[in-house]
Amino acid sequence: MATSEPRLLPMSPLHFDPTVLLADPDRRLRILPVLEAALAAVDPGPAVRAALRRTGNRLAIGETVYDLTQYERVLLLGFGKAAVAMGVAAAEVLGDRLAGGALLTKHDHAAGAEALPRSIAVFEAGHPVPDAAGVQAAQRIAELADSATARDLVLCLISGGGSALLTLPGAGLSLADLQAATAALLRCGASIDEINALRKHLEQLKGGQLARLASPATVASLVLSDVVGNPLDVIASGPTVPDRSTWQGAWQIVQRYGLEPTLPAAVIQHLRAGLAGLLPDTPGADDPVFSRCQTVVVADNRRAAQAAAARAQVEGFNAIVLSTYVEGEAREVAKVAAALGREIAAHGHPLAAPACLLLGGETTVTLAGQGRGGRNQELALAAALALARMPEGQRIVIAALATDGSDGPTDSAGGLADAGSVARGQAAGLDAAAHLANNDAYPFLHASGDQLRIGPTQTNVNDLLAIFVFPSSPA
Repeated sequence: MATSEPRLLPMSPLHFDPTVLLADPDRRLRILPVLEAALAAVDPGPAVRAALRRTGNRLAIGETVYDLTQYERVLLLGFGKAAVAMGVAAAEVLGDRLAGGALLTKHDHAAGAEALPRSIAVFEAGHPVPDAAGVQAAQRIAELADSATARDLVLCLISGGGSALLTLPGAGLSLADLQAATAALLRCGASIDEINALRKHLEQLKGGQLARLASPATVASLVLSDVVGNPLDVIASGPTVPDRSTWQGAWQIVQRYGLEPTLPAAVIQHLRAGLAGLLPDTPGADDPVFSRCQTVVVADNRRAAQAAAARAQVEGFNAIVLSTYVEGEAREVAKVAAALGREIAAHGHPLAAPACLLLGGETTVTLAGQGRGGRNQELALAAALALARMPEGQRIVIAALATDGSDGPTDSAGGLADAGSVARGQAAGLDAAAHLANNDAYPFLHASGDQLRIGPTQTNVNDLLAIFVFPSSPA
């Protein structure tokens, strides 16, 4: 369907691929600003500046005020997809008191690094499977942390992706061992909590171990949360907070998913040594190292969802945030999302159309095929199939968005779904059900004009699921 040149979206510089307007420009021009508002609300720079404030020698971090005259050095350590954006903001606030540091982010996520002082090293590395560049950067971060004394303040900037990026293998393990373990965990459909629990017991910095390494320095952490419910010991594998996971719990995850035959022998040997008490466990809440640690969550999924709901109301929708605790298989969540839209269309419950339901969280995909995609693209494709079978489907559009701009190992941030998506893909010679079975949502959504592409956002607060229901006649 041809359309006029799309107007620019006003909320942020993060513009979506204009091809998503071709299917239904009138509706989609009302939808995309809602998604942009969510991203603008969790921009790492403003979030850090709101939490980190300096007046002379007084530095406020959240509700705690530090006297900078009591510290010889302020070191900046950051890791995650938002590390550079957070680092630029923190460096502006700290000014001449910043002694040095290191930031580690995903490849192609270092935009703006030129604004950092030369004393801050910037590294880019692989995600979601760790690589040698990540190990090199983690070693540098470990060296800086280990150099800290009781007279130093270490400011850690932690964001989603930090677990894969900040990789330093434990005793007797290689990078190849960790890569194989990560790949196995991603394939089996393990939750992020489970993945990180195992990572903590295979590496040297996760699970409170970075804080232990920096001790006796004062450690303050600013966290951009990408985990449902904001559990601090799960976000980026909790490098600066007490850890609740144990060797026994890590081994139970291996057994739960039948991973023992697929994991490298060195990983199994390492875990068995921990179970036998031959290796120390990660530090827990009773460890005195945490008496000098502070953690502040600066932005999360709920903030993004609430901003989206507010923008939806401006766009003329009745809007509510239904939940920010959504988990489960992407294709199953898609069926629930379609059913929620149908309930509104058929009965005006829990909102009357035009309506927008916002949900946040992070789904998973158990890989059975060899295709390309990610959890949000898979959700969108599964939702498209559900909507195509519903009499009310013509009134519903579902958007599934990865807030970091990268859904799985692709350049797509997610996808849209409406009742015509399946037919548009079919017109291009593609079978929606076959692509879903092969975990191959990327090429289908590209062909149907339903792919969301925005590039790296330098933020990461889980995923956003938006269900839009339009009136039966034009509003």
